[in-house]
Amino acid sequence: MFHAIFMKIMEKNCSHVRVRRTVVSTFASLALMTAVFSAVPAQARELSLGGINDTVEQQVEENVEEAVEESVQDRIDETVSDVVEEIIVERTLSLGGVNESFLEKAIEEKVEEAVEESVTEDVESSIEESVEESIAEDITQDIEEDLEETIAREVEESVTDSVEDAVEESVAEAVEESVSETVAGAVEESVAENVEESVEESVADNVEGALESGVEEQLAENLEQGVEAGLESSLEETVADSTEEKLESEIDEILEQIESDFEVDEGRIQKGQWLVMAEPEVFEQLAEEGYLFDTVTELPGMGLRLAEVAAPSSFDISAVRQGVVDVVGSDRAEVDLNHIYTAGNPESSAESDEGVQPRVAMPLPADADQLPLRIGMIDSQVDVTHPSLRSAHISSKSFAPAGSVMPEFHGTAIASIIAASDTDYRGLAPNAELYAAAVFEEDETRGEIASTVSLVRALDWLISSGVDVVNISLAGPPNRLLETALKRAAEHDVMILAAAGNGGPVAQPMYPAAYDSVVAVTAVDSGGQVFRLANRGKYLDLSAPGVGMLHARAGGGYTASSGTSFAVPFAATAAARLRQLQPDQDVLKLLIDSAEDLGPPGRDDIYGHGLVRPAKS
Repeated sequence: MFHAIFMKIMEKNCSHVRVRRTVVSTFASLALMTAVFSAVPAQARELSLGGINDTVEQQVEENVEEAVEESVQDRIDETVSDVVEEIIVERTLSLGGVNESFLEKAIEEKVEEAVEESVTEDVESSIEESVEESIAEDITQDIEEDLEETIAREVEESVTDSVEDAVEESVAEAVEESVSETVAGAVEESVAENVEESVEESVADNVEGALESGVEEQLAENLEQGVEAGLESSLEETVADSTEEKLESEIDEILEQIESDFEVDEGRIQKGQWLVMAEPEVFEQLAEEGYLFDTVTELPGMGLRLAEVAAPSSFDISAVRQGVVDVVGSDRAEVDLNHIYTAGNPESSAESDEGVQPRVAMPLPADADQLPLRIGMIDSQVDVTHPSLRSAHISSKSFAPAGSVMPEFHGTAIASIIAASDTDYRGLAPNAELYAAAVFEEDETRGEIASTVSLVRALDWLISSGVDVVNISLAGPPNRLLETALKRAAEHDVMILAAAGNGGPVAQPMYPAAYDSVVAVTAVDSGGQVFRLANRGKYLDLSAPGVGMLHARAGGGYTASSGTSFAVPFAATAAARLRQLQPDQDVLKLLIDSAEDLGPPGRDDIYGHGLVRPAKS
């Protein structure tokens, strides 16, 4: 009977195989999870799960075992009860009744023994085999996701911190070495080597296994882009600085060459001579070094000293200049040749009635006759015996070499336009005080010429005389000494106006008009058309009447001439008037603001800012 009951129970139990499969599946998943988790490196387990260990694994196994035992026990109890009831009914009916308490006790004892031995062995064996597979399948996906996210985040933070420090140091060294050695070629090689070494070392310390390849590629790409961007900016600044220095050097060489071109023009220099101009203490220093000077002239108005030195025909002015600089330092002395300047070749008319009188060409307000204008002029000698100049207030001084033949044509013409006073001819300001510095001398081959020495000495005298403006009606090459003297004049609040030159529309700029400290004046006719031989260029400032100007002729009479030198006295007189009326104002700005615009709108290279209009200023 007991055997029959047991077999019945086993048959019933087979119908519930799904229960065992479910339990087995659950334990298998748990087992697999445990196996996978055990295979994960300790570092990864700590990063992803905060330190899952054997305690967690044991807890999981105990919970699963309790759940399975409870489920199995419930199913067994239910099945046994059903089977026993059926068998008892059948056997009771066949035996005609049996003691119920005895049967129940016997059945329970047998069932318990049989079930415990059979079911326990089967279930525990199946559970142990299946739990690992089931747990691995359920947990693998979660662990993999957690591991990927956590490891990626931790690796990124760790690698970023370490790599940034290493890369900053390596890149700084690479940039410094690369830029100092070359601006171009070596940078790419140097940066590649240093960045590669830094990245490999840092990544090797912080990234393991399969992550190395991906992280290295990403970091290398990001670092390369960042480094290249930083280096490009740094290199652009370095290259710009280097290029600027190189350009400045080349410009200096070009300027030196231009000056040399002027210097080799023998018609524009006094041969066998060089000049030096500096403050007195510089000359004392040069004398201590053995320098000897043939002629020394004091320039009290400028606080300078001018020396003339004889030199052989084959001397190099650049070498001489460098020698002086080596002794006294740069910017303490000016060394140059004794350049030659001319008054130009004015176009003259034989008949006196063909020209335009000054006051007709440019009317001035009535106050010009009463104002004590102080005007200086650097030109040829003035014929003060001319009827139109006998009553003029003219102070003259010669700065040409002693014994020179002194021409009077040009100086007499300019003086008459400014200060003449005759019955039929009046200058722009008959009551002006005119300081006439004579610098021209007659030369058999070059006509009327003036030297740098005579110009500098004349300018110093005019500064000392306290003039407001200086009229310079001559032109020539650039000269370092003359440029410095003009700057000193500007520092003493003396305004310099000079002729733009009569070289024609394509001629090179002429000096001193082309210096920044000088106001360059060009000539126009009564219709506002520029003089056909006038120079043009960016250095032009103003226009004034200078074509067909009627003026006194040395020795007597009048004649008409054209040229930019005849336009300067108009602008100079207008400026002197403003200096008296508005001594604290920028006179040049006042002249420009009141000028009549000619030619293209605004300032241009033909008329400058326009025609001087004193009545509007």
